[in-house]
Amino acid sequence: MNDREVAEYLLANPEFFAEHAEMLATVRLANPHGKAAVSLQERQMEMLRDKNKHLERRLAELLRYGHENDSIASKFNRWTIRVMAERDPYALPRTIATGLRDIFDVPQAALRVWDVAEPYAQADFARHVGEEVRIFANSLTTPYCGANTGFEAAQWLVPSVSAVSDEGSTGHAASESAHATESIALLALRDPEAKEEAPTFGLLVMGSADSRRFHDGMATDFLTQIGALASAALSRLLPR
Repeated sequence: MNDREVAEYLLANPEFFAEHAEMLATVRLANPHGKAAVSLQERQMEMLRDKNKHLERRLAELLRYGHENDSIASKFNRWTIRVMAERDPYALPRTIATGLRDIFDVPQAALRVWDVAEPYAQADFARHVGEEVRIFANSLTTPYCGANTGFEAAQWLVPSVSAVSDEGSTGHAASESAHATESIALLALRDPEAKEEAPTFGLLVMGSADSRRFHDGMATDFLTQIGALASAALSRLLPR
């Protein structure tokens, strides 16, 4: 009788050890931790302890995720209230971006909106956006999270010209800021009442000097919600 046949016999006859209880105390098994041989009962207890430790670690992990999600949900609620409370359409893009920085502790955040209604055409948030950016935004069906590989939209995170004393300093500041944006999240803005494949009317950008802040494979549920709410709020800037 080989090992497989013994195992099959014991599985088919679970009453075996009940009928031969004395064997439980005599069977000696190798200890996986390198100690002397242990009895079957001791080995079973060792396995149960290992299983319990694994379950405890998993439970602690799930609790940590739960606390993190609760914290993010609370921040999302505060950000939503701030956005909804903004009544000035001109200030709305700034409110959305500064809210992300203040409430979510996002180091860098900015956005652009294109094809806006005439009253907003000269606003800072409606500055010209290259065709490549528009094409890329239209290709996004989910938020992009990952390394900043030289995205043109990352330049929006650079301080404005008015914040720098001269044109030469502005170029230097732009170069340093772009280099500091190691990871980035890009959220396409679409009319919430249009179909999912509808053209975009803007792009929301978040960046960080931490290369691990936004990374490929991270959960994007809350980012998707942020993009949807930002889209709904900013849709008032579009022609009707």
